[in-house]
Amino acid sequence: MTLETDKSLGGVGAILLVIGTIPFAGFYTGILAIVGLILVLISLKGLSSYYSESGIFNNALYAFIIAIVGGIVSIVAIVTAAIGFLDKIGFHPSNWTDPTVWRNFNWSNISWDTVSPYIAAIVLSLVMLFVFAIVTAIFLRRSLNSLSSKSGVGMFGTAGLMILIGAVLTIILVGFIILWVAMILLAVAFFSIKTQAAQPTAPGPPPAQR
Repeated sequence: MTLETDKSLGGVGAILLVIGTIPFAGFYTGILAIVGLILVLISLKGLSSYYSESGIFNNALYAFIIAIVGGIVSIVAIVTAAIGFLDKIGFHPSNWTDPTVWRNFNWSNISWDTVSPYIAAIVLSLVMLFVFAIVTAIFLRRSLNSLSSKSGVGMFGTAGLMILIGAVLTIILVGFIILWVAMILLAVAFFSIKTQAAQPTAPGPPPAQR
């Protein structure tokens, strides 16, 4: 692929990430976010080859893998703890759809000793998810810093820094807004990559005089 194609794929992918991460925008926007992420990775692969800098793509790939693994592990742990808690208090999967079970349940039977192990497991899972998010942001920032150095577009570095700050501040929710703004800056950065203009053809020697 050409540099022009790589920058276009990256810019469009980042825009799809901006749209796909808008809260409560609907299920299909999540699909747009996945497509956008794939386009950005393809773009970074091409740019990594163009600038002969393997760190641009490798660090982004590490970030992607860590995010997937961390998300799956954390979600499985949270769901397992939640199901274990419901089973402990008498809500088995076989009777979850029975409304009489919920109406007749004696909620006073729930004590702190019953709840605390499962709350601790859920909190630990959320902390683990937070750590994975930080590590993901660190690798992504490394990728964008390398791209910023090679392309001369400083906004890549700014986007990478904001992604890291946003990941840290997700614990107080404002980080999600910062991450969203970082995706906008990332889109602008991709479209700001300058392609080299064609060099003018050198004039040939004057015709010989007769």
